[in-house]
Amino acid sequence: MVRETVPFDAADHLGSETAQIELLVDAFDSGEPAYVAEALGVVARARGMTEVAREAGITREALYRALSDKGDPRLSTLLGVAKALGLRLTVAPKDAA
Repeated sequence: MVRETVPFDAADHLGSETAQIELLVDAFDSGEPAYVAEALGVVARARGMTEVAREAGITREALYRALSDKGDPRLSTLLGVAKALGLRLTVAPKDAA
């Protein structure tokens, strides 16, 4: 018997803002650029990539590219996406609880 599979997209399962924020906090806490870009991409897809791209001031295609597993978004892209998602990026000492 052949088993049919479908592609998995975490964005389909992150409907709440709380879940999206938890993913982003975990990604930023990891310090892994690829994970941060992927998490931002998941949240952007969950909220609507076209709208996020428009609010971030870049094309949808450029946003997909920047937030892919091989992407390395520029600081201006990161800040634009954060603003479009209604996020504020802050800095805290590593050892702060």
